[in-house]
Amino acid sequence: MNGFGAAVVITGCGSATPRQFLSNEELSQIVETSDEWIKSRTGIGKRHLADQSVSLSQLAAQAAIKALEMAQVSPSEVDLILLATSTPDDLFGSAAQVQSRIGANRAIAFDLTAACSGFLVALVTATQFIRTGTYRNVLVIGADVLSRWVDWNDRATCVLFGDGAGAVLCQANDTKDNILGFELHSDGSQNGSLNLAYQGEELSLKEGVRVQKGTYKPLTMNGREVYRFAVAKVPEVIEKALYRANLTTSDIDWLVLHQANQRIMDAVSDRLKLPPEKVISNLSEYGNTSAASIPLALDEAVRSGKVKKGDIIASSGFGAGLTWGGIIFRWGD
Repeated sequence: MNGFGAAVVITGCGSATPRQFLSNEELSQIVETSDEWIKSRTGIGKRHLADQSVSLSQLAAQAAIKALEMAQVSPSEVDLILLATSTPDDLFGSAAQVQSRIGANRAIAFDLTAACSGFLVALVTATQFIRTGTYRNVLVIGADVLSRWVDWNDRATCVLFGDGAGAVLCQANDTKDNILGFELHSDGSQNGSLNLAYQGEELSLKEGVRVQKGTYKPLTMNGREVYRFAVAKVPEVIEKALYRANLTTSDIDWLVLHQANQRIMDAVSDRLKLPPEKVISNLSEYGNTSAASIPLALDEAVRSGKVKKGDIIASSGFGAGLTWGGIIFRWGD
């Protein structure tokens, strides 16, 4: 434990995706679509998909181990594991399975659900745990296997989503705080625009006593409404996070958005007056991996040498809930 007022640095990142993938051409043999139709509307070229042998907790653990290795921190030093996911292996949560898989025996682990904003919300949560002196080493993981919940006959949604995991390690630091500013929002009145809702049938236990029994229906989305929401709210929330950080858009080295749709990312960068070369995108390779998309894109950019120590990154997650948020951080220690 540390005293109040600890600073936070991000010292490692990692990612994992299933080996199996489905190209646009292959998908066009399943539903009425085409490579040109998908790419022109989304920027997606293929998506990696988990088969029966690949679990969410496996992907999350692989990403977590890579983040720890980069930070040169052993699993036994981890105090807290936050798993942002909407698709756990177990409805009661999968974070404890990740804790067991990586051997982080000291860590408390729990799931956090905020859909495509989940990683960003978990990162802010980790920051607060460290700043209050509660924990020093916190693993933040975003992971989703939305292929389990997609209607593969609905071309409006099945073309979008892929599976994967990404992770970062946040650590207490005595001198510098690299989490520079953030802003979070929710609007439950817009839930119908994007959801994966419970649907149950009534089951009578006895006269006058009834319960619900069922599961969740496939993911549904109003694409136009989600586009309007994202293009309006994401630039605004990034500007608010910049204000809290006492920075402006000219200070941004890289924009790492939730990888939902290339049109959305282009519109957001245009509104922020950021050139395309400052926008990190791996959407073509992975599609929308929900809570995994930000740390997955960040990890690839770091390992390729694009993002360097000291770079200032603006990031935003947005999606079901509806939820959205922005965060400004400096990469590395």
